[in-house]
Amino acid sequence: MELGRVVGQVVATQKDEKLKGRKLLVVELLDEHLKPQGSHVVAVDSVSAGQSEVVIIVRGSSARQTTGLEKVPTDTSIIAIVDALEIGKKTVFEKAKA
Repeated sequence: MELGRVVGQVVATQKDEKLKGRKLLVVELLDEHLKPQGSHVVAVDSVSAGQSEVVIIVRGSSARQTTGLEKVPTDTSIIAIVDALEIGKKTVFEKAKA
């Protein structure tokens, strides 16, 4: 599992049938202190993530073990939206409450 931040969306009208109805998001990879790592991935969203949200992604075969994505041709999936991140006893990130 890896941390990332949603920075964009991919719109593709022509795509594999199994991707129809799926939201594709651009995720910037982050380190454990939420610093950008300089790379991005396109991920299938399974949790209704939004712009700028910190998320957890999985890659490889784990990306297809998410509920509803078992037969989707994906190598990267968003599986969680991060509410808080704590390292040691220090809170590194806490999602703003609406």
